[in-house]
Amino acid sequence: MLFNSLIFTVFLPIVFILYWITPPKYRNYFLLLASYYFYYSYDPWFLLLLIGTSGVDYLLARMISSTESKKRKKLFLVLSLASNLGVLFIFKYFVFFYNSSNHIFHFPSSILHQFIIPAGLSFYTFQSLSYTIDVYRGKYKADDKFSDFLLFVSFFPHMVAGPIVRYNDLMPQLKIITYFKNINWSSFATLVIWGYFKKLVIADNLNLIVTPVFNDVTAFSSLELLLAGFLFVIQVYCDFSGYSDIATGVAKLFNINLTLNWRRPFFSRSLHEFWKRNHISITNWFRDYLYIGLGGSRVSYKRWLLNIFLVFVISGFWHGANFTFVIWGTLHGLFYILEILLMKKFPNVKVPAFLGRLYLLGFHTITLIAFRANDVTDLNYIYKHIFSISNWSCSLSTLLNYQDRLYFFILFLAISILFLKELNEEYAIINKYKNAYTFLKPMVYIGFVVLLFILGNFSANTFIYFQF
Repeated sequence: MLFNSLIFTVFLPIVFILYWITPPKYRNYFLLLASYYFYYSYDPWFLLLLIGTSGVDYLLARMISSTESKKRKKLFLVLSLASNLGVLFIFKYFVFFYNSSNHIFHFPSSILHQFIIPAGLSFYTFQSLSYTIDVYRGKYKADDKFSDFLLFVSFFPHMVAGPIVRYNDLMPQLKIITYFKNINWSSFATLVIWGYFKKLVIADNLNLIVTPVFNDVTAFSSLELLLAGFLFVIQVYCDFSGYSDIATGVAKLFNINLTLNWRRPFFSRSLHEFWKRNHISITNWFRDYLYIGLGGSRVSYKRWLLNIFLVFVISGFWHGANFTFVIWGTLHGLFYILEILLMKKFPNVKVPAFLGRLYLLGFHTITLIAFRANDVTDLNYIYKHIFSISNWSCSLSTLLNYQDRLYFFILFLAISILFLKELNEEYAIINKYKNAYTFLKPMVYIGFVVLLFILGNFSANTFIYFQF
């Protein structure tokens, strides 16, 4: 079930009404059933996988808590890691390694193709895994009800594409009784409206031109390929952050506050700042459970740099079984380390904000082309035409022929609205004037709703990060 599907517009009001008329002590049970139905609508068989992995982690966490033996604790943790990472490997990476082995060792042609990846597999396994790791580290005692833990993993607004919520952020909220009168209707409305605007008006309309370019890279000029890369930067941000906004807004209908996942990353002035603003929940997950697990900064200087590099490479591969994702992660790791070395060498040099943002946006565009390219062959072609003077072409004729001029005007208008809104949030321009802000805010969001129905793409396109 997609947030932008017709069935969700029926599902959500029914769940909302039934939740609030259900006696408080049974609400979590109802919300768990609703979350399972939400996931069941994708594929009934994958619901069994979700329940199975959650149940195994709950059992192993209880066993970790109940024993004093460090060896047994470590054994149960390893079993949790093996079960979760094993599921990820089977569905996301087995075919990749199988076909790569065939190619390397010249075995007969593969008869296997990519398995269907369960929606949100990486997100809910990471959230469940974080619980067992925290229990092993002694942060929490595994004394929660089984049903509460299942709901913690599968709460439907964030289950499929995040944000990845930590135990201490979500579980306490599931254990308290809240009241209908406490619903923050203003936050619900603004988050959901803006999330749908980013998804339907910006991301899905950009998809109409980004996808054709990346599916036929040889048909486009160097400038068109670079422009498509820049437009994909905006598309993936609006698509993913739009999902997070909708998820956070919907959760407020049940008085649940999800963690912040985006903080205007395009205003970053360095890669270091970018990863403090972009996809915050997954960045923090890799920091706390992979980077620290590798030793963090409590190692030699060279090993510390290696730990950083490995985290970026692994996080790239986490996105999918394709060398293009590894290239994306590797580039980010190298430039992140380069920034560290430059800051150490020139500690007093301050890069102007404009130049820093220009560097970040340019680097993000170039590397996200690797993220979006269908394969290494396409990526090699794109990079050759972007970086080679002899291959450079400034023509936009092919791109402009894909859509009429009204389409490009709509894109320009939508992207301008995105920029102005985020500029206001970054610098609180209108917010400083209380009377003007109080008057303009509802008018602006009413305008968003109008534009949503006029310019929105209601084709029920899936969210980009569902494949991860």
